[in-house]
Amino acid sequence: MTQTSQWPVPKDSIRYVVPEPIIRLLASHPLTRDLYPLAFGHYRRAVGHHMHREYHHDNLLIYCTEGKAFLNVRGEPYTVEAGDLLLLPAGANHRYTADPENPWTIHWVHYTGPLAEDFRNYMGFDGQTRIRHLGRQPRLLVDFNGLLSVRQTGFRARGLIHAANRLRQLMAAVPINADETGHERQAELETIHNYMREHLDERISLEQLADLAGLSPAHFATRYREQTGTSPIQHFLHLKVERACQMLDTSSLSFADISRRLGYDDAYYFSRLFKKVMGQSPRDYRHTARH
Repeated sequence: MTQTSQWPVPKDSIRYVVPEPIIRLLASHPLTRDLYPLAFGHYRRAVGHHMHREYHHDNLLIYCTEGKAFLNVRGEPYTVEAGDLLLLPAGANHRYTADPENPWTIHWVHYTGPLAEDFRNYMGFDGQTRIRHLGRQPRLLVDFNGLLSVRQTGFRARGLIHAANRLRQLMAAVPINADETGHERQAELETIHNYMREHLDERISLEQLADLAGLSPAHFATRYREQTGTSPIQHFLHLKVERACQMLDTSSLSFADISRRLGYDDAYYFSRLFKKVMGQSPRDYRHTARH
């Protein structure tokens, strides 16, 4: 059974522990067995909140929205503050204590399943990264509160199957919510993307985009990949293919005309790029029945 803290929960906080029979159902059900919650909650200004686990049997994801806490994981000290998302993986001995002067407010979920490690990596956590600073993320709060929507349903299996899939949605959205680069670099990225969208009828180079960012091409390409997970030219191509799909869907233009409008005089070359991205030729795309 999951080991939640023994902090006495006041009226304005919530602790929801999934019953053992339901956990067994979630562990075997085809819609939940890969990833499912064991307990979750919301602690508001958790005065006196503390926990020490020598061995952690499940995974614990904590999102701090206010205040501060002091954390130690495998002998390494950390400070958790508002806007931090913290992951304590299974097997990691740890202890944490809310700051007595400014106790943290947190949303949290204990979970397990075969996909737990894959989601840990996908969210950007590893042996060196325990905390990701996301800032205030309304979408993340909506997802955490979505777990709590199963309260007062009498532990209905359907409600908890829904909660398990809300958990998957929550964790899959973490990389989208992540804002480790700060507002200035996010604004820079948006400028680059706006420039791309405004010049879909042209062929732009890495050097042009790097000049826009005031960086060398190599530095710009590295930083862009760190922020987005892809190269700038690859993203520009995907925008062009996306626009080509819209034109194929909504006009009778030939693909040669569409190619020219997107900066490619060689329709055969662009057709090969299109097929590489979409997995089918422009002709097959246009004649595929979609509803």
